[in-house]
Amino acid sequence: MTGPQPYSLGALEALRAFRSGALSPVDLFDSVVERIETVDRADPDGSGAINAVMQTLPGGREAAVRAERRYRSGVDEPIGTGSTALLGLPIATKEKHGIAGEPLSQGLVALREELVGVDHPVVERIGGAGGIVHARTTSPEFSCATVTHSRLWGVTRNPWNRAFSPGGSSGGAGAALAAGYAPLATASDIAGSTRIPAGFSGVVGYKAPYGRIPGLPPLSADWYRGDGPMARSVADAALLTNVLSGIHPADHGTVPGEGPLPLEYPDAPERLAGKRVAVSMRLGDYPVHPEVQGAVLRLAALLADAGAIVEEVELPWTSSGIRDITMGHFGHILGPAMSRLTAGMPALADYTERFIADTRAAGARMSLVETLEGEARMQAELAAAMAGFDVLLTPVSAVDGLVADASYLDGITVPDPDAADGGGEGGGGDGGVHLEHYWQAHMTVPFNVGNRCPVLAVPAGIASTGVPIGVQIVGHPYAEESVFRVGAAIEQLQPWPLLAPLA
Repeated sequence: MTGPQPYSLGALEALRAFRSGALSPVDLFDSVVERIETVDRADPDGSGAINAVMQTLPGGREAAVRAERRYRSGVDEPIGTGSTALLGLPIATKEKHGIAGEPLSQGLVALREELVGVDHPVVERIGGAGGIVHARTTSPEFSCATVTHSRLWGVTRNPWNRAFSPGGSSGGAGAALAAGYAPLATASDIAGSTRIPAGFSGVVGYKAPYGRIPGLPPLSADWYRGDGPMARSVADAALLTNVLSGIHPADHGTVPGEGPLPLEYPDAPERLAGKRVAVSMRLGDYPVHPEVQGAVLRLAALLADAGAIVEEVELPWTSSGIRDITMGHFGHILGPAMSRLTAGMPALADYTERFIADTRAAGARMSLVETLEGEARMQAELAAAMAGFDVLLTPVSAVDGLVADASYLDGITVPDPDAADGGGEGGGGDGGVHLEHYWQAHMTVPFNVGNRCPVLAVPAGIASTGVPIGVQIVGHPYAEESVFRVGAAIEQLQPWPLLAPLA
């Protein structure tokens, strides 16, 4: 194959090349593995290694050889369907998506030798579609931070600017995609853990409606959570969504959908004509960085120029109120689960200890019924704001980046959007508005409260830090295709780089 290096190809692009004979699955596999080996631990300027992959798996090349033989014998299934939907594609999985016979530590030093007995449902479905899990990606301990570093794996850095984090908790997945280690990756999301790293890594992340993609009990019963795909394009994210979605016997919460998402969106910009798009820049009172605001406003203008009816809407939320409700929720489910698992363990990360303490305190202040009342109020307010609109646009994060090795235990300072000079700096600079808890700087968790809403995060621009800016496209409950069509339109109106510009 001539042209771009195989590791730079998207998933659907590679599948088409496999079928035409222009590319072998073995060549793609070798290319991504070499990319990991030469890039992930490299530190060319002393700013730190990317460090997105915690394990490469044996047997992948043999699987690629088998896929090559299958293509030579002929593949009749429509592309992206059935047992060949992912045939021959190397796919990176978040470490928490356990693989039978492999360790499952969730970033905890004390669990680094723990082996899992069965594949996680998303791993099972990738294998059933012919995909090859070749690499496992890093996350913070117990996936409980929006940065990605741990005592077990060290600091994962953003390929766009290594001083910054790719976000978390699926930070390794976002960094791996941006660096060219795989065309697809798995992620999970309970407060933004898919969308935040997608936003900061310049890739696409999808939080499906609750129940569309299976998880593992008992925590799969938490109505905030969900597993899902990350990719470098909207169509590739749709491809992996289709493979992962649907009822699974291991997860009683799974639900059927309306059918597979389209894999082609050739007329996406034209179909914007007459669509009603709501924009909420601050979701109430989030102090959003001026560069983030500018990127989202430029994107909204592009949609309006393409024929969409774009209007700003207000939501009566406060970041502190959202923090109280959601941390109270975690205080009754995730926090106690973490506390029980980690009891007696030495050397927990500072953010893990802080999360357990904060959720315990929040759960003591607010009963589960009171958190449910707060969630119902937020859901009703979101429905009212979105009434008459097809989708809602809002930033992924209020800030322009998070420092790679920081824990932000003292909160975070963000620019004051109401100040005449823009007030302060992003990512924790001096001046501006100080938020008590750094979770108040990400704008994703309201849509885990409204978790029947599909949310697609796509690139909106790049900050002066060199770190990408993400935008969320929020749909009405279970209206999945709507967010993919708007995402595809954005992708075509404002194409984004498919890889970080590594030296």
